[in-house]
Amino acid sequence: MKKQSLESAFEQLEAVIARLESEEISLEEAFKAYGEGMELLQFCNASIDTVEKKVLKLNENGGLDEF
Repeated sequence: MKKQSLESAFEQLEAVIARLESEEISLEEAFKAYGEGMELLQFCNASIDTVEKKVLKLNENGGLDEF
């Protein structure tokens, strides 16, 4: 997946969802859109996980503190 912002990925994901909800979409197009949506979702999840890891760090007692 090309370098993009999380916000851009969410916008693209919303567009994919709208296409999938359309009654005009063929089965082949729906499978393709579903694949695109899953790639975008994986990108969003990875981006959010990266940010969470940067924001949290372990303290000396093993608990998590905000960074």
